[in-house]
Amino acid sequence: MKIPFMKMSGSGNDFILIDHRESFLKEDRLKEFIRKVCRRRISVGADGLILIEQSKKADFKWRYYNADGSEAEMCGNGGRCVARFAYLKGIAGPSLKFETLAGILSAQVDGKKVKLEMTKPFGLKLDETIFIDGEEQIFSSINTGVPHAVLFAEDLEGLDIIRIGRAIRYHSFFAPGGTNANFVQLEKGSQLSIRTYERGVEDETLACGTGAVASALIAAFKGLVKSPVSIKTRGGEVLTVYFEIEAKEIKRVFFEGDVHIIYEAEMWEEAYQ
Repeated sequence: MKIPFMKMSGSGNDFILIDHRESFLKEDRLKEFIRKVCRRRISVGADGLILIEQSKKADFKWRYYNADGSEAEMCGNGGRCVARFAYLKGIAGPSLKFETLAGILSAQVDGKKVKLEMTKPFGLKLDETIFIDGEEQIFSSINTGVPHAVLFAEDLEGLDIIRIGRAIRYHSFFAPGGTNANFVQLEKGSQLSIRTYERGVEDETLACGTGAVASALIAAFKGLVKSPVSIKTRGGEVLTVYFEIEAKEIKRVFFEGDVHIIYEAEMWEEAYQ
């Protein structure tokens, strides 16, 4: 069976998107299918896969999967990609809502630029301490649809992101589900640079939308930035995070950036065998 799909990128996070409103993928083989098609060099290759399905609550429902086949509640850059996909395919208009495991999200599509309103973040913790290989690491954390730990550094280039990020991701402090790990450098004004080790991808990615939002919010609560915050990703693109905080309570959060179509094609069976 040949499967139509679109390959898209949100600030360096790349995804496979499949219109699954008329279900055809077998549920009991879905995880294996996703792992195989997300392999780079020998299949399509992607950070994650998105299925677009019918919804009774919104314009459509998405199911988001990491490259390892695990289903995740939320992915910010994936959310921006699915919004543009739905608009281009006539599934929804430029102002749309879609159903996720994290709740109902809304987005605004304007050409390549997509602005996504996030679900309300929760679980903010500031300046906690863990030890990695005997070395103290001070971090803050928040859930922006998925859990994120945020660590500030003076030089991102000098960090061993894979080693430290993986150790944080699997640290007992975040058991049993683990966390994503973000390393943030302060720039001039309300600007940040970020590198992220993503849970489920189990590697550094070129961008992470929920990680960018988590980093901006934690920097704001520490008095380091004000809305809007410009965040330079590892892939070189800039995401803009907007938020409203009143009496130390997060009211609304948006983030915005470009979404790129890489190609549209059909996936042959050889891609997932």
